[in-house]
Amino acid sequence: MFRALKTKGNTPKYGIIFHSSFISRAKTKDKGRISRYLANKCAISARIDAFSDHITSKFGAKMKEQVEERLRFYTDGTAPRKNLDVMHEVMEEVRKEMNEKKETTTSSKKRKRSSDEGESDESEKKKKKKKDKKKKKKKKKKKSE
Repeated sequence: MFRALKTKGNTPKYGIIFHSSFISRAKTKDKGRISRYLANKCAISARIDAFSDHITSKFGAKMKEQVEERLRFYTDGTAPRKNLDVMHEVMEEVRKEMNEKKETTTSSKKRKRSSDEGESDESEKKKKKKKDKKKKKKKKKKKSE
């Protein structure tokens, strides 16, 4: 791009996206369409990465599948899935993954609590034994006096 501007030549039509394997697989008349579609998917995935709280690669994998489906659409004519449907699928997968992680963390916390409670029960028993021993010693002292 900058070389073309410096030499006052023609600027590249597609930029760096043109060298992608998706673009090279497309026919010459479909290269512009696929490059725009790929750029849109890259922009969406960048926004998801920037604004999501949960880090996952599932969105990127599904978007890659969408670009491949679009390539098949241009070559074979098979209709690709709608973006809304694909994003709903991914969100369900991510929700399930997050719920599983929460369950594992809550179950481990419960185990820790129960073990802590068991330890506290044991420590309370020890304290009671010490108190009982002290009481017995006091009784013995009183008897000896």
